[in-house]
Amino acid sequence: MKEIDITAVVENLQTVLDFVDEQLEAKDCPLKIKMQIDMAVEEIFVNISNYAYFPDVGPATVRVSISDQPPMVDITFIDNGVPYDPLKRADPDVSLPAEQRGIGGLGIFIVKKSMDDVKYEYRDGHNILTLKKGLE
Repeated sequence: MKEIDITAVVENLQTVLDFVDEQLEAKDCPLKIKMQIDMAVEEIFVNISNYAYFPDVGPATVRVSISDQPPMVDITFIDNGVPYDPLKRADPDVSLPAEQRGIGGLGIFIVKKSMDDVKYEYRDGHNILTLKKGLE
């Protein structure tokens, strides 16, 4: 397991993506899966940056753990911002035209659809969101 502690600001997104990609590349992660993971990481980190501490700024930890049998990555985001479970938000009705849908929720919907599992918990003053994705 590797982790990075970083200030949760959008300007640090590339550092987070580079950190995650370094772990994935060390395990020869297929490009398609890496792109799905990168999209999910971007969505979650940007949301933490924009909302967890608003209007202030605070820390975030991004933890990457990769198992071999089966090949699987767990990416955990930890912040001590405002408690918020994005998984409780109702999924948008993607059958409606964009202009008829409510604002927001599409990003986390895409994260839930592209990852094998997404879990949230609030524990000891921390938001903990974990993404799981098979690497094959």
